[in-house]
Amino acid sequence: MSIELRPLQALILWHGVTLDLVRDGQHDLSARQMAILLTIYLETPPHTVRGLARKLGVTKPVITRALDTMGRLDLVSRRRDEADRRNVIVQRTVKGALAVERLGDLVVAHARNLPR
Repeated sequence: MSIELRPLQALILWHGVTLDLVRDGQHDLSARQMAILLTIYLETPPHTVRGLARKLGVTKPVITRALDTMGRLDLVSRRRDEADRRNVIVQRTVKGALAVERLGDLVVAHARNLPR
């Protein structure tokens, strides 16, 4: 399904969703953290710190810092790869899945209310 948005409509949508995220009193993720979270939940696992760093074009320490924050919020978890102990596997959590689902619901709700 494809929808056509004018640039102003896209910005109004983005603005409305981010305002709701800031106002809700829940976790307030940076754009980088949100990109990592959505990558983990929208793309097929497994996800590794190395793979996320490559995909986002940042260093592994940048990913690790973001995952530290998201781990404290229980949005993701990490474990060592038993097959290759050098790799860290990033896993989804129930709380993270619910947060991503809520985000999708927010986007849909705001999209329905866009000015024509």
